[in-house]
Amino acid sequence: MERVPALDEPLKKTLGAATAKVMAEHLDLHTLGDLLHHYPRRYAERGELTALSELPLDEHVTVVAQVADARIHTFNQGRGRRLEVTITDGSGRLQLVFFGKGVHKPLGDLLPGTRAMFAGKVSVFNRKLQLSHPAYEPLTGGASAADAVDAFAGRLIPIYPACKQLESWKISKAVDAVLDRAVDAADPLPPALREGRGMTTLPDALRKIHRPRTKADIAEARERLKWDEAFVLQVALARRRFADTQLPAAARRPVPGGLLDAFDAKLPFTLTEGQQSVSKEIFDDLATEHPMHRLLQGEVGSGKTLVALRAMLAVVDAGGQAAMLAPTEVLAQQHHRSITEMMGELAEGGMLGGAEQGTKVVLLTGSMGASARRQALLDLVTGEAGIVIGTHALIEDKVQFHDLGLVVVDEQHRFGVEQRDALRSKGKQPPHLLVMTATPIPRTVAMTVFGDLETSVLDQLPAGRSPIASHVVPAADKPHFLTRAWERVREEVENGHQGYVVCPRIGDAEDEKPRKKSVEDEAEKRPPLAVLDVADQLAKGPLSGLRVEVLHGRMQPDDKDDVMRRFAAGDVDVLLATTVIEVGVNVPNATAMVIMDADRFGVSQLHQLRGRVGRGSAPGLCLLVTEMPEAGPARQRLTAVASTLDGFELSRIDLEQRREGDVLGQAQSGVRSSLRMLAVIDDEEVIAAAREEAVAVVAADPELEQLPELRIALDALLDKEREQYLDKG
Repeated sequence: MERVPALDEPLKKTLGAATAKVMAEHLDLHTLGDLLHHYPRRYAERGELTALSELPLDEHVTVVAQVADARIHTFNQGRGRRLEVTITDGSGRLQLVFFGKGVHKPLGDLLPGTRAMFAGKVSVFNRKLQLSHPAYEPLTGGASAADAVDAFAGRLIPIYPACKQLESWKISKAVDAVLDRAVDAADPLPPALREGRGMTTLPDALRKIHRPRTKADIAEARERLKWDEAFVLQVALARRRFADTQLPAAARRPVPGGLLDAFDAKLPFTLTEGQQSVSKEIFDDLATEHPMHRLLQGEVGSGKTLVALRAMLAVVDAGGQAAMLAPTEVLAQQHHRSITEMMGELAEGGMLGGAEQGTKVVLLTGSMGASARRQALLDLVTGEAGIVIGTHALIEDKVQFHDLGLVVVDEQHRFGVEQRDALRSKGKQPPHLLVMTATPIPRTVAMTVFGDLETSVLDQLPAGRSPIASHVVPAADKPHFLTRAWERVREEVENGHQGYVVCPRIGDAEDEKPRKKSVEDEAEKRPPLAVLDVADQLAKGPLSGLRVEVLHGRMQPDDKDDVMRRFAAGDVDVLLATTVIEVGVNVPNATAMVIMDADRFGVSQLHQLRGRVGRGSAPGLCLLVTEMPEAGPARQRLTAVASTLDGFELSRIDLEQRREGDVLGQAQSGVRSSLRMLAVIDDEEVIAAAREEAVAVVAADPELEQLPELRIALDALLDKEREQYLDKG
């Protein structure tokens, strides 16, 4: 909803070049429409004092408060002058300081009793919070008494997302200068929808969000503006889904008595109810003559790979081929190993000892030897190989399929859209697409980020999976806890089990990309722990005598595979690794995991890593080691991970902390966020209702010929990059 033609006029025409330049460089606001959609973050009330007791350190803030006292202090034998002003709001007090020649004006303006807005960066001096040389705007005087009353008495004062170069009230004045142009805003909501739901017009909503007279005005405007964002986004996704239904695809129906039935007959267990119902959804999709686009999300260890394999076997039965795309070589090799083990002789089609109705399962990665690669490519182009598992190497031009019927993408968030697109173009007709993720996604996020995919959820763990106990180990506060952590790893090994130790870095400064420093990194002043350094310390210290091996992304593929095979075979006691083990690694005998510098990982990543233990009959243990202080946000995040095994709950926490980012681009589009008012976690009802309305609108008028304003809003949202993103999604 960012740009509509009537409001596409550059800001410098109205506001002047200097202000427009600051807005463009620091707030990413370029046009009248951008400024009108730059909504207040909150509102200060004339009769209400903003809480000074909750000011965040090192952040740029705007507060409304009253001057309690103002005093001039001299120093340097009278040569230096410092003005100290104390302001209060009933909840707390804050000191303002002005130095040198800059003291005269505020001394006259900020008399005791004066109410004003103050903006500046919160710092600490003598263990007290202060604002140094804040900008301020008195809330009285300047205009006639009647104007002052009109401007502030009972009026809600909008506080805008601001920056050091442009305070909130200056943005407010800029909004005043363009607000009458809100009448030019093209309203994207169809009149019948707007009236049916009793919503105000877009120009009215923009006026009320910027200049509300009552709290009811704000609520009404917010509701309307949330609908705009949700509806336009859902129309974009609904059109994408509609276009997909118009594409031709070969229906792939399982053949009775074929490969799938033979595979099911040799399974040593029965499928969970969830696996059965999700398989049915997938088989129903595969039987249609337009491409399946389905997202399969499931908890770590819920059996997604088995469900995907059954879909691949059904496609092979129907005469097609299936490709599984994995994000790393370690994972591709792991999938190839586990799938050939599960299939047994069924994976040896055409080979001596292979089953009659079997097929060939080939691996294709960038580091394969030339002859093995040539053979794999030949098996694909002739159709000998029904199933191929690989990395990005599958996407290369020289890879040709006999008849590609299904593409399974594992851990979707690691693949760029272009890569999925390239693989899909290798079918004679568009192949069916199944996207798998072990990162649970709240329903509303699935409806927005993956809105062009139908969603299936596996939330049952197969029988025999064990619970995982998780604990935070505060290494700085309680070093003996870390000592105990290593003892626990030794105990697990003595009991015949194995363990992982995970570090954020590989080590050897070369090849390490410089990381952008966070505030917490600065506070800690040390780089994250590295596998190669820790391996040496552990082998000589707390884990001496155990068989400790290292695994990381810079090792040669054969070496990586060798380490993983020996670990899986039980010839390695403790595997020291980076996040290469995050997804797909399956060693049921591994029961303990120690994650070093756990605060350097995201919530979802920690949950993924933890899912590598407790995969057998023995319970799992995950220890999150951190040196972060107890009160900080990093520790709160770790405590949240330790307190629940519910991936959906954790993804919610993760999202609330990171906010949504740009759900359309998902960091693949490079365009700033299209969501200003809508929060995908909190606004589930709006998103679900907008999706229903969008589906109805697109079904009735796919090209939106009757809705030119909606078409304009869609064009504004889907600039070229995003249009590509959706087309390739």
